[in-house]
Amino acid sequence: MSEHRNPGSGAARVGQVKEVTSLSNPVIKDIRALSMKKHRDETGTFLAEGLKLVIDAIDLGWAIRTLIYAKNQRGKSQVEKIAALTVARGGLVLEVSEKVLTAITRRDNPQAVIAVFDQKLAPLSGIKPAKDDTWIALDRVRDPGNLGTVIRTADAAGASGVILIGDTVDPFSMETVRATMGSVFAVPLVRATEAEFLSWSKKSSAMVVGSHLKGSVDYRTITYKGNPVVLLMGNEQQGLPDTLAGACGELARIPQTGRADSLNLAIATGVMLFEARRHLLSLDESHP
Repeated sequence: MSEHRNPGSGAARVGQVKEVTSLSNPVIKDIRALSMKKHRDETGTFLAEGLKLVIDAIDLGWAIRTLIYAKNQRGKSQVEKIAALTVARGGLVLEVSEKVLTAITRRDNPQAVIAVFDQKLAPLSGIKPAKDDTWIALDRVRDPGNLGTVIRTADAAGASGVILIGDTVDPFSMETVRATMGSVFAVPLVRATEAEFLSWSKKSSAMVVGSHLKGSVDYRTITYKGNPVVLLMGNEQQGLPDTLAGACGELARIPQTGRADSLNLAIATGVMLFEARRHLLSLDESHP
């Protein structure tokens, strides 16, 4: 490990950027270990990839624990600014080789900038849905791509957040974070047991709408306007268990006419979410 001076205005000073080329470096070993849920849980951190995503996270108030960038990014103004900000806030900055980036991301063509952030999870007890709030509750979702897509869709539709019930896949896995395309930084996430969710839903003023193949109500006919709403979506294979289905004020179904017997979970969630928020959505020049 060696040290160097970053050029350019606002650059981090000597001794604040470390150059790393060895995979045996202990800091790199710790960062690589973030691919494992056990290590993410122990450290309360996770890894995110991409310059735009890192900039978005900073803009949303997230602090970088460790910034890692490729050597060929040295001197680029945006990277320099992020490095200086990271140092100013007490974070670590590493300039690494392509080999190290590939090992960390487990990808042959890694992003040139990646960062370690602290995880953020809100307590369910503090969630009090207000008029026209829409929350998504997911029961035991197993696929990281589905979860990441739901979080991204929640962001796009202006949902208030996503509640993860039971043994739902880790929202801070690298696969899930990639699928969110940065929305993991914008959408509040909540973890809860099934019992906690059932207790909370009884006390909450929110209308709980469950998606169920046996649902008797067309999802388009429900009065979402003016109500706080929780859209409750089940596991990819098994759907909602009876315990959760029983907690729903409405059991809705998306009509289908094709041969497929069901929709992908993320697609079904998106269809229901945009309908639930249709009265709040309008075309905007900034979102073509």
